[in-house]
Amino acid sequence: MPVPQPPPQLETSGDRSSAPRSEELQALLRPRGIALLGISGRSDNLMARPLRYLVEHGYSGAIYPINPKYDELVGQKCYPTLAHVPGPVDLVLVLVAAEAVEDAIRQAAAAGATAAVVYASGFAEVGPEGVALQQRLAAVARETGVRVLGPNCQGFLYAPTGVVATFTAAADRPLASDSGVAYVGQSGAVGGSVLDLATDMGLGLAAWASTGNQADLGLVEVSRALLEDPAVRVLMLYVEAAGDGKAYAALARQARTAGKHLVVLRSGRSSAGRRAVASHTGSMLGDDVAFVLTSREHGVVLVDDIDELLSVAAVLATGKRSEGRRVVVVTTSGGAGSLAADLCEDLGLELPELSAETQDRLRPLIPAFGALTNPVDVTAQLFNRGAHAFGDVCRIVADDPSVDAVAVFVTMVVGEAGARLAEDLVVTAGKLATPLLVGWIAGQELTTAGRAAFREAAIPVFGSVGDLVRCAARLAPPPYRGAAPVLSPAPGLPAEAVRAQLAAPVVDGPALLRAIGVAQPASTLVTTPEAARAAVAALPGPGVLKLSAGELAHKSDVGGVRVGVATDEAAQVFTELLDAATRHRVPDVAGVLVQELIPPGIELIIGATAGQDGFPPVVTVGLGGVTTELYRDIASGLAPVSPEQAWTMLRSLRAWPLLAGFRGAPPADVPAAVDAVVRLSEAVVAAGNRLTELEVNPLIVAARGGGATAVDVLVGVGTGPSAPLGE
Repeated sequence: MPVPQPPPQLETSGDRSSAPRSEELQALLRPRGIALLGISGRSDNLMARPLRYLVEHGYSGAIYPINPKYDELVGQKCYPTLAHVPGPVDLVLVLVAAEAVEDAIRQAAAAGATAAVVYASGFAEVGPEGVALQQRLAAVARETGVRVLGPNCQGFLYAPTGVVATFTAAADRPLASDSGVAYVGQSGAVGGSVLDLATDMGLGLAAWASTGNQADLGLVEVSRALLEDPAVRVLMLYVEAAGDGKAYAALARQARTAGKHLVVLRSGRSSAGRRAVASHTGSMLGDDVAFVLTSREHGVVLVDDIDELLSVAAVLATGKRSEGRRVVVVTTSGGAGSLAADLCEDLGLELPELSAETQDRLRPLIPAFGALTNPVDVTAQLFNRGAHAFGDVCRIVADDPSVDAVAVFVTMVVGEAGARLAEDLVVTAGKLATPLLVGWIAGQELTTAGRAAFREAAIPVFGSVGDLVRCAARLAPPPYRGAAPVLSPAPGLPAEAVRAQLAAPVVDGPALLRAIGVAQPASTLVTTPEAARAAVAALPGPGVLKLSAGELAHKSDVGGVRVGVATDEAAQVFTELLDAATRHRVPDVAGVLVQELIPPGIELIIGATAGQDGFPPVVTVGLGGVTTELYRDIASGLAPVSPEQAWTMLRSLRAWPLLAGFRGAPPADVPAAVDAVVRLSEAVVAAGNRLTELEVNPLIVAARGGGATAVDVLVGVGTGPSAPLGE
């Protein structure tokens, strides 16, 4: 049975990703001649399609089919071998079986080609033998200098030059190329669907590529080349595995610097693929949290489905993106407007009331039984007031300074009336400075002519209220939480003390926190009932007794924590805790930790996880205690975070009112909590691969001026070295 294919990585392990991209990939995008090695003469064969597509889609360079069995195919002269081709060949489409691919790349190099597309399967996706075959292919590509797309891919197209080098049936239709939108993906099947659906909605793609197993060229390298192309303003990506965080971050920065947009659909985010972790924060974070945070940092638009990918890209291709989260809803149905308002609130979009001036401008157009505020209900009567009345309403509301996007919902306006409305909205959309999103809640058969008008203008039409509102939320910037106060940076980490803790064979959590500079309660590890009694007696009041065991991450799960223990109870509680450890078969019990009882405060959790696959470490803060996983009220950032970033993370929590002072309660010591977050974020960066995770739960935050105390700490240790620490 074939072994499942390992997830493709964003970049290969080769050393060519830093080479000049646009120059190297011109052989793919603008080849002078294309040879099709092993082209099939059977018209029903998938490997016959690339030749037909090149001819039908108007590639103007030289085409050289290579097959000794034929003199001519699709009107093109055939050649017995690559060596017989008379003209320059920049690109070779390799249409042979997997075992013949290595030799094909050598032939391509001998013919002077600098790029090749390998369609064949039978490589890393089929097991160890295929992995070895793919490794040899990668080695030959490096040796010859031929840049290889694939193997196991569906190829690519570049519309400006008519290079349609693919076998997907989605290329059977005419392909427009003036949208400025391109696509690169790690799945051939998904890519084919994207190309077909884009064509169906009138969104002609300037470029399209399926990277397959990525033996040489990876998704990031192809994408960076396309971002350098003036024909591309918006780039859609389908990502299955984010293998090189640094390469992905560089791609995102490149797009932002160039004023272009990345829209990314990521799969593999579910808990089924999530690694098992002991910490609370680890269990609440997805595998892709660093990917998501990196994307957000650079303005990448993340979407959840193919329809969102296409719709968001189509709107961005117009050059319009919402400046804020304020939406005005214009509808022919009060019910649709009410649904839209509910969904906007759920997704954090605002529906501001239109100004008195705007309402005065609308009043002559909208009947008295309509609505002028927001949502704007024009009613069916509006269509008796002229062919352009609906468009006039949209233009008026878009002029209101409180509006960042216009969402139009049309219900059963069909037939000729629907076609006229569609034409009016197409003209209107071109005149507005803000995005105009159109939802048409009616059947396809009754709205064919109107939908054709939207398709010709490449304006997406949403079939439900929810689809439109979700797209509006993707196009909007993140919610504004208020400016962070100016905060003093935490003193630098005490380098020698932290370095010593990280170098120890076993990293002691409390000792590491002391080195970092995070406050903790007075603690004593005891191993006898008598020592427990003496340790509690030495405290200023009742104590907290906890089982101490290396493999016990969640002590409360086994009854391993007792709070408010008096001196005369300490010996008995000590015995009960050890009995609980025995019942639950807790290994490696070191004894019982006796701690000072910290007065009640706001309980937070701070978790820091090491960076993986080139992505930075992640620090997470949230509502802590034993119920932290129940509420899942957390916010994350890429480490290290500044004091202002830490404050913004705290401010975004649903529990923020508790920190700010809820219902007359005094405000918590937020600066102390910020300081702890910053210190842990700096520590996990300094730790490099030495720590896999570092978690404080709970951090008890006292009232303002009272500080923040780490009551419990969990340390996950890796095998790698720590990063250098500055003094």
